[in-house]
Amino acid sequence: MNRYIVLLLLLWNFGFTQEVAIAKYSGGGDWYANPTSLPNLVKFCNQTINTTINPKVATVDIGSAEIVNYPFIHMTGHGNVVFSTNDVINLRNYLTSGGFLHIDDNYGMDEFIRKEIKKIFPDNPLVEIPSNHILFQKPFPFPNGLPKIHEHDNKKPQAFGIFIEDRIVLLYTYECDLGDGWEDPEVHNDPSTVRDKALKMGSNILYYIFNH
Repeated sequence: MNRYIVLLLLLWNFGFTQEVAIAKYSGGGDWYANPTSLPNLVKFCNQTINTTINPKVATVDIGSAEIVNYPFIHMTGHGNVVFSTNDVINLRNYLTSGGFLHIDDNYGMDEFIRKEIKKIFPDNPLVEIPSNHILFQKPFPFPNGLPKIHEHDNKKPQAFGIFIEDRIVLLYTYECDLGDGWEDPEVHNDPSTVRDKALKMGSNILYYIFNH
């Protein structure tokens, strides 16, 4: 077991509270979009599925050694993304040692992020996650897979993953906009049923991470 894995295990199991963070990246994209999303998801999970996630959501640079403090990192935005060589190495070490990165296309990120993901795992392509995967089963059932939260280009919502030994380490949600559904109600004026679907799907993601 390398020292990176040992560090992750110590950091994530020493206390009673899990930590999550928003990813800060380069390239000009608005990594800071949806500021209320992750705090709202954390609150929902702590109230409904008995997680003990710290309600104070951090921001972490993907090139920083500090990413090992967080078993879950959420990344979103509308525009360009550029991973440096250091970012790529740091993310690869983090993800192969037990970390999890969720990338949610807030609309406009897709053409950029796919190229950057390929830098991290050039021999391990994104694979569409089928609707019968455990990610869509617990604790809330989504028999049709990823729900549609906001309409973009009249395309179906898709969940893609990078798998390592049958475990998802990187989740990319496309044509869905989960993060918008997690935002405060007045931000997008989504119906409560839509926000509920988004929060429940987000809960499934965190449940998967902390139980697999």
